[in-house]
Amino acid sequence: MAESARRRWTIEEFFAWQERQPDLYELVGGQPQLMAGAKNVHDDIVVNILTELKNQTRGSGCRPFTNDGAVQTGPSQIRRPDVGLDCGNRKPGAFTAAGPRLVVEVLSPSTRDFDAIDKLGEYKAVDGLDAILFVEPNQPVVRLWLRGADGSWSARTIEGLDAEIDLPQIGVTLRMAAVYDGVTFPPTPRLVVEDEAAALKSGR
Repeated sequence: MAESARRRWTIEEFFAWQERQPDLYELVGGQPQLMAGAKNVHDDIVVNILTELKNQTRGSGCRPFTNDGAVQTGPSQIRRPDVGLDCGNRKPGAFTAAGPRLVVEVLSPSTRDFDAIDKLGEYKAVDGLDAILFVEPNQPVVRLWLRGADGSWSARTIEGLDAEIDLPQIGVTLRMAAVYDGVTFPPTPRLVVEDEAAALKSGR
């Protein structure tokens, strides 16, 4: 039984199993991994980005999706970005994005380093993916990765509510003020990694 549990699941086995579960899982190294919950601020940012993408891509053949959808990043690897944009031939009964062009991860203390390092490498290897966004929830800061025409990736940081996130490959420009609409920042803006350090120090 233990040996069977360690066996790498196929994508088909994973989604057949996932349909019977009350919670969302990713498939990591061929094994299901429960996804962590999120704070309200995380959800607020996700909804803001989804709304902007929906409005700006209407009629383009591209559709935004939530983490109920998924991106296959390897033979036995399924990730669920907080937001994605699928420009492929979407099938109503499918579970994965047919042609993901953009993925967005809103960072949190528990997954920050993993998202920004491990997931970044996986997303970069996805064919057709043009842009990766890592969004800070505690201050208006976004890390943007763009794939160039030669296939290489470049990164830049966008800061401030007056700035814009230009995504020319998919014809979208996200205003930072729209991304953070309705979000109240801490009195002293700080990155989520500082929240995690403070919690560890206090023993929480």
